[in-house]
Amino acid sequence: MPIAVRTISPEEEKEILRIEEWHFADVKAKEIEPSKLTKIISAFANADGGDFYVGIVENKKTKRHAWKGFANQEAGNAHLQTFEMLFPHGSGFEYEFLKSPVAAHKGYVLHAQVSKSHGIVKASNDEVYKRIGAQSLPIRTQEQRKRLEYEKGITSFETERVNCPVEAVTESSTIKGFLKATKKKYAAPEWLARQYMLREKRPTVAAVVLFADEPQAILPKHSGIKIARYKGTIARRADLDGDPDSIDGPADVQIKTAVATTKRLAERAKKLVAGDMESIEYPTETLQEIITNAVIHRDYSVGDDVQIRIFDNRVEVESPGRFPANVTAENCRTERFLRNGVLVRYLSMFPSKHNKDLGEGLDTAFQAMHDLGLKDPRIEQRDNSVLVIIPHERLASPEERIMEFLDDNTSITNSQARTLLNEPSEYRVRAAFQRLIKERLIEKVPGTSTKLSAYRKKKR
Repeated sequence: MPIAVRTISPEEEKEILRIEEWHFADVKAKEIEPSKLTKIISAFANADGGDFYVGIVENKKTKRHAWKGFANQEAGNAHLQTFEMLFPHGSGFEYEFLKSPVAAHKGYVLHAQVSKSHGIVKASNDEVYKRIGAQSLPIRTQEQRKRLEYEKGITSFETERVNCPVEAVTESSTIKGFLKATKKKYAAPEWLARQYMLREKRPTVAAVVLFADEPQAILPKHSGIKIARYKGTIARRADLDGDPDSIDGPADVQIKTAVATTKRLAERAKKLVAGDMESIEYPTETLQEIITNAVIHRDYSVGDDVQIRIFDNRVEVESPGRFPANVTAENCRTERFLRNGVLVRYLSMFPSKHNKDLGEGLDTAFQAMHDLGLKDPRIEQRDNSVLVIIPHERLASPEERIMEFLDDNTSITNSQARTLLNEPSEYRVRAAFQRLIKERLIEKVPGTSTKLSAYRKKKR
């Protein structure tokens, strides 16, 4: 496949020459051996993705970078041929040649964009690397490899055998209630064995999390939820409002209790609005979906609890483990990957059906915030966890958002405004336009028809 050539802007070149080697980026001179670059590609793919540039040299005295690319595209073929054999273009790996807009900066810089991979990616020496900070480190021990497999979702800790009496799940009140509610005709030991949740006469992690009456006694620090309420907006011990709550029990009970406790503690706070103290309200659907996600998608191999922190202006839900496979904070609302398929499947069979909207839970959470006029949750990938921040911050009014749109655009139609505001009602958007016209902030664009009316800022 021919590799694109792109002439970049002076601003983009300045940004490239300022790049420091770090977790998501690297720069190398064109003289580097292609095999060494495959270690970087492997490392980026096995971590969170990244970009690197070949044809950038560093002055060892000043530490400043300079453009010194390949004389022509053919000169970079040795690198591209090596890359294409191991990391085919278009399969999570994108390559392009960059041409400087400055005549004195000769040659073509090879830019590689590496996406976070679904599986484990090896370098040309058949070894596996992972990007940690500014280093591409080899994954050599069995323990390191297993940890990477858990992170990628290639294997799941939920299928691991737990060294506890099998009766902890086969004789629990939870399994008995579940089998009765779902009208299963088998006795608990036989049914669990048929679902592969018993291995060598021992329960799996999924079986314990779902059906043990007290999973936290069997899997301490691997299955709990901690809820802490803070006075103010900072997580300081001195600002704790009472002792943190430990939410125990099987997953079904745990989610139900955690949602109710979080809502009660969060809405205990009050906010000054127009001179009056008003109670804070969070949509139950948002708390339900995000706490459910934290329980069912967490990496159970990580020895930590799900942490829920409640502040005066937000709720934070932190789930142990990184996003699996090629899922990222940016694409998690559209990209699907089940780390704990067993847990997800059987939790959906409980009468409470916490995860009934499989694949649409986050959309439900975001829509519930919007319906209350609150800003969207924010999702962040941390070193070894996923953090969701649920802010209690009002969205700008429809009129404010329309005016912000017109700061960057010459006009706006009713259809564009409905998309901007996520508002299906044409009448409500038209009413917002009428209020802005009344305030003499906008006017109809001359010549636009009734159905396709467009509006612009009123000329002063």
